[in-house]
Amino acid sequence: MSGLPAVAAFILAWPVAALADQPRPWELGYQRAASPVMEQVESFHGLLLVIITAISVFVLALLLYVMVRFRAGRNPTPSKTSHNTMIEVLWTVVPIMILVVIAIPSFKLLYFADRTSEAGLTVKAVGHQWYWSYEYPDSGNFTFDSRVVCRTADECTQAAKGGQTPLRLLDTDQRIVVPVNTNVRLLVTAVDVIHSWAMPAFGVKLDGVPGRLNETWFRVEREGVYYGQCSELCGVDHGFMPITVEAVSKEKFDAWLKMAQEKFDKVETPAGPPVKGAETPEKKADAGASAGKPAGNGNAVELAGRAN
Repeated sequence: MSGLPAVAAFILAWPVAALADQPRPWELGYQRAASPVMEQVESFHGLLLVIITAISVFVLALLLYVMVRFRAGRNPTPSKTSHNTMIEVLWTVVPIMILVVIAIPSFKLLYFADRTSEAGLTVKAVGHQWYWSYEYPDSGNFTFDSRVVCRTADECTQAAKGGQTPLRLLDTDQRIVVPVNTNVRLLVTAVDVIHSWAMPAFGVKLDGVPGRLNETWFRVEREGVYYGQCSELCGVDHGFMPITVEAVSKEKFDAWLKMAQEKFDKVETPAGPPVKGAETPEKKADAGASAGKPAGNGNAVELAGRAN
């Protein structure tokens, strides 16, 4: 096997790649960031961790101080002080300053993760009960379904290929393939109930709502296989809607794209509304009747019937 078929077979084979990012037992913290958005999410998380730790330590120290300094044994006659202007100003101003410190990077991250104006590829994810389908509207407009490979350990063992066992509840029979270092516009919707397309390593979690088209973006910065799942309770098989993204070099992506355009079906384009003023069969019939001609399509069978 050589050339294009070999490249396509390598990309489509689902055994776990060396650089795969996936959940691990007893893992603490986030998965390793694979996109600029996730890097900023981790940075913001670190800032919040410092702030909430400082607040917790301060409140704990204040409570301990009050318990010791103002205990009944040391204060047989309680103080009757009810107001302190300085303290009241401080407990109003300081929380406001903390919220401002949190709000500035928060809004920056929200706008950064919202969408991109310079997308090199568009992928549309459509949630179904209970699988995902994907479309590449600006790369041949083809579509394919992506379903879970195995639900139990026994099914995963039976589905093993080349000595590699697929990940239970995470591997899919058809991966999304994207090129590295390329801005990918992600469109998410659904056809039945609300789903949620979530990929932890990309910092992406976007709801798919029937009748709406939500948008976000990601840029994968290293090759590998990345795993996510539907993150919105969507029915009895909600836990069996994994997401698998394989990031490859641009050369391998071009080879896969040529194969995919030949292998997968085209997206059916719905018929548009009738053009205003266009001549329809009904209008033709009305025109024929007003001219004294029999209404109808004028085909041979119909004319022969009228002659009889």
